[in-house]
Amino acid sequence: MSDCNFICNFTCHHRSYYSWDANDYGPSPLILNINHDTLRNPSFRTTRWTGKHMQLTLMSIPVGYEIGVENHPNEDQYICIADGDGMICMGDSPYDLLYSQTVDNGCAILIPANTWHNLINTGDRPLKIYCIYAPVVHQPDTVHWTKRDSDKQN
Repeated sequence: MSDCNFICNFTCHHRSYYSWDANDYGPSPLILNINHDTLRNPSFRTTRWTGKHMQLTLMSIPVGYEIGVENHPNEDQYICIADGDGMICMGDSPYDLLYSQTVDNGCAILIPANTWHNLINTGDRPLKIYCIYAPVVHQPDTVHWTKRDSDKQN
């Protein structure tokens, strides 16, 4: 077993990660099994770690749903697909998402600041992803149980 697996498993048992928690552990140092946490996340969006210059969120996009067309003018974004099938669309305006590609398990999506984008769940199960924003986009301790909750806050 690698040291990371040992530490992650110890941390998971110690902090009760095997029963889902919605805590934001930033800005303290954190070691976690990112795939495990992402797959178990039941919420549309939960901030898992918020630092001064970067943020990790976990998302579960239900079948037939999407993140919604959005733009982060000053933040780069990294999205990793942990499980599921989707379609990423990007472009220079919300009405001109000319770049699109199917994505599935293990795909990494890099979105430059000020790029309009949308991620759509095209599969038959929830699309499980984690996102890294730099700098921070969401308030620490954000939990949106549904997309509707997310839309209300924006």
